[in-house]
Amino acid sequence: MTERTALYAGSFDPLTNGHLDVLKASLAVADTVYAAIGIHPGKTPLFSFEERVKLIETATKAEFGSDSGRIKVVSFDGLVIDAARKQGASIIIRGLRDGTDLDYEMQMAGMNETMAPALQTVFLPASPSVRTITATLVRQIASMGGDIRPFVPAAVAGALTAKFAK
Repeated sequence: MTERTALYAGSFDPLTNGHLDVLKASLAVADTVYAAIGIHPGKTPLFSFEERVKLIETATKAEFGSDSGRIKVVSFDGLVIDAARKQGASIIIRGLRDGTDLDYEMQMAGMNETMAPALQTVFLPASPSVRTITATLVRQIASMGGDIRPFVPAAVAGALTAKFAK
């Protein structure tokens, strides 16, 4: 049987419980999942690439135990299809929160299929408990001193609190 490799791309700035939800579902459809952190030269992230790698590794180990070894963290700075090819992935994972996500993601999947027919986009619906979570809202709440613990793993909550205490 051929190993199934998937790539799940995002900024993960910060990693949220929604991201973990998609990663958990990804492990059911792939043997190895690459959490690919997009690096955009024009954007300044809240957390450095290295910080995001550590937070993803810490949170997935706490959440998934030994299965966390099936999740690899990499960076990419170009097209998602090129990142998927580089990692040997045949599946691109996309999480869906609502119909707005679906409309956008369907367009992206169609474009990706035209450019890379061998890659299959798999849409994974977010669990109801995490559908409203966005990294942007988490950053905003944290910057104003709000309680972000319901929305992010414990390690991320600690890192956000420390980041905004400075």
